[in-house]
Amino acid sequence: MKQSAKFKLALITGLICLMPMVAFAADQQGQGRPKGPPPEAIAACEGKSAGDSVEFTGRRGDTLKATCQEVEGQLVAVPDNAPQGR
Repeated sequence: MKQSAKFKLALITGLICLMPMVAFAADQQGQGRPKGPPPEAIAACEGKSAGDSVEFTGRRGDTLKATCQEVEGQLVAVPDNAPQGR
């Protein structure tokens, strides 16, 4: 096998091996964020009732004013400025 063919084969093999790591890194950067409310939104409404006002720290570290609402059978803090229909 020629030297350039060995190099191409090694390069292709290396790129194929890197693909799962790149996909994992992209997922960790929020492109594949977990579905459902963040744990902080659930914790904010522990011991509360639907309609209660609460504040919690969001995913980006900002303080969010929210209202406890039942979402899919679970009481969750929904930010007051959240888009409707979600």
